[in-house]
Amino acid sequence: MAGEDRIQQASQFLFEGHRAKARYEAIPGDIAPRDENEAYQIQEAFQKLVIPERGAVVGYKIALTSAVMQNMVGFDHPCSGAIFASGVHNTPFTVNSSEYVRLGAECEIAVQLNADLPATNAPYDRQSVARAVDAVMPAFELIEDRGADYKNLFFLGVMADNAWNAGVVLGEPIIEWQDIDLESLSGEMVINGEPAGEGKGGDALGHPLEALAWLANSLAERSLSLKRDMIVMTGSIVSTKFLKSGDEVSFEIDTLGEVWLSVD
Repeated sequence: MAGEDRIQQASQFLFEGHRAKARYEAIPGDIAPRDENEAYQIQEAFQKLVIPERGAVVGYKIALTSAVMQNMVGFDHPCSGAIFASGVHNTPFTVNSSEYVRLGAECEIAVQLNADLPATNAPYDRQSVARAVDAVMPAFELIEDRGADYKNLFFLGVMADNAWNAGVVLGEPIIEWQDIDLESLSGEMVINGEPAGEGKGGDALGHPLEALAWLANSLAERSLSLKRDMIVMTGSIVSTKFLKSGDEVSFEIDTLGEVWLSVD
């Protein structure tokens, strides 16, 4: 089967699974991604299919920037997925659990850009991407894993499936962030008044801006660029927690404040 046909068939398989709210199934073997390059090709084709429903790409999430998340899924390095316009929400936000097969939440430091990071200027490092960061904020990433079995997970298929991003909930932006030690900040997730996990900003590839630089360089390898005003989720510092109707969830991180999520 020609490579382009495989890419389109795999992206259509993912699109139809999401549209039907079907339980997660691995992409069939004859069209499954054979390497990371193919996984991203399928992801980009899938994004084109969902843009009419979810809106334009307005940012990116970075998955697996922390050891706790890599251990959870059994994959040892980061990957990325798109954030769509319809999925960006401000705290406090109430999510309808009936819209998900299985809803998860991850706790992150998000950044918003005030300048482009064009592919032509790569490679980037922490210092060069910092100049493009307008604001930082605590955030939830909403995850739709459609009830996947983590014991038998082919992670290239997850990469192809837009790394399971289903939206973000953003806290209040901090504009004067430059003197904040993002690496040492401690954050805690609380569900229904009970501690549910904690971590530090440095758990994301050593520093949230290292994660941002990784993303800019990874996108540049595919001739893609980060744009002014985009939101970037730098990776969860707490393992994914799955939520149900009635849950009240908060994530508070030193200096940056708190973000709230309710589940109907």
